[in-house]
Amino acid sequence: MSLADRLAQARRSRSGTLPEGEPEGGPRSRRTASVDPYSELKRAVHASLLESLGPQLYDSRLTENELESKVRATLQEVLANEDTPLTVQDRARLSQEIADDILGYGPLEPFLRDAEVTEVMVNGPSMIYVERAGRLHAVDGHFNDDAHLRRTIEKIVARVGRRIDEASPMVDARLPDGSRVNAIVPPLSIDGPMLTIRKFAADPYGAEDLISFGTMTNAVAEFLADCVRGRLNVMVSGGTGAGKTTTLNVLSSFIPDDERIITIEDAAELQLHQEHVVRLESRPPNIEGKGEIKIRDLVRNSLRMRPDRIVVGEIRDAAALDMLQAMNTGHDGSICTAHSNGPRDTLSRVETMVLMAGADLPLKAIREQVSSALDLIVHQSRFRDGSRRITHVTEVVGMEGDVVTLQDIFVFDHSAGYGETGQALGQLRSTGLRPKFLDKLAASGVIVDPSIFAFEKFGA
Repeated sequence: MSLADRLAQARRSRSGTLPEGEPEGGPRSRRTASVDPYSELKRAVHASLLESLGPQLYDSRLTENELESKVRATLQEVLANEDTPLTVQDRARLSQEIADDILGYGPLEPFLRDAEVTEVMVNGPSMIYVERAGRLHAVDGHFNDDAHLRRTIEKIVARVGRRIDEASPMVDARLPDGSRVNAIVPPLSIDGPMLTIRKFAADPYGAEDLISFGTMTNAVAEFLADCVRGRLNVMVSGGTGAGKTTTLNVLSSFIPDDERIITIEDAAELQLHQEHVVRLESRPPNIEGKGEIKIRDLVRNSLRMRPDRIVVGEIRDAAALDMLQAMNTGHDGSICTAHSNGPRDTLSRVETMVLMAGADLPLKAIREQVSSALDLIVHQSRFRDGSRRITHVTEVVGMEGDVVTLQDIFVFDHSAGYGETGQALGQLRSTGLRPKFLDKLAASGVIVDPSIFAFEKFGA
């Protein structure tokens, strides 16, 4: 179909005539027409632009800026040939939306550029939600149809060497800036392709940012920095969306610049500023079900890479056993995250994940491994006001009989309750207990100011 024919079809669509083959009164046609009267025009111009540029879109010799200049120049030429009257605002909007589709991720681009948006959730082509300040909001953006959304998903996952199809209908990937991406398509998702993007700030948050957000206090930040510099093994725990990865990134920033750091993740998200960082990423199986490289394989391999520190994005399976082995065999100062509901539950989760390795170990032996490997648990929660707060900083003391003993150093004080708008009014407070690993820190040359453990009466 020529450009003239496509534009004529677009004009008929805007005047109320349905495209050929579309059932009259169909729910999808009504929804699309009511949302964007220029959808067919956009499709026509988009197709013509692809025909005009052709292989240049995939020319590796072109820089990103050069490609963008070519796309925008060609786009203006194609739009100039359109004889349908368009206002300046409509022409600018169409130009931006088509450029976003060619150069970026189409309707998602405005939300990815919005610094206030922390998460984007696409529940099908015409339903997009975003998270701002911890709250969900429906937005006006939409895709043309399932195929348009599917193309956008394929563009995202292809850039990191992943694939999504009927044989592999769900995938974890990342954007170039490290933002986390999850996609799932039919037959697993009943109502069409689904896409979730958890954004990361272009400038990674530091300890000062988390203090200003109320995630932790100055005293806790100072204490955690001492623990990391003193080579304690730290596990960051919490539920989904609690901010574990952000806190892990902040803790990793306390690692001295003269140490060799190896990061291991499912999808590379950590943004460390140290010079000597080796980044490893797991790999899913290929279409034949072969070639999978798990987190556990990378943990084992990292031990042969002369690490000073091993930082694991998330432990969720049998890799827990290898991580404990590393912590117990001279690789002090390792940091990782795990999903759990609290410090005690974190230990249970680690035990369960060790058992997933198939090791025929008695429970007491596993608990002894856990108690000797872990020094500190930093538990984080997402509150109902959308804020993310550290609620427990807990020392793993040791074993008493068959039980791993814990000692809370800092605990979030809930006694202040919530404000009128639902915001949490409490804060982290010291329990007055001094951790038993202070001698271990002193042996590493790290002296902790004892005043930060001064008892703070809850509710005071």
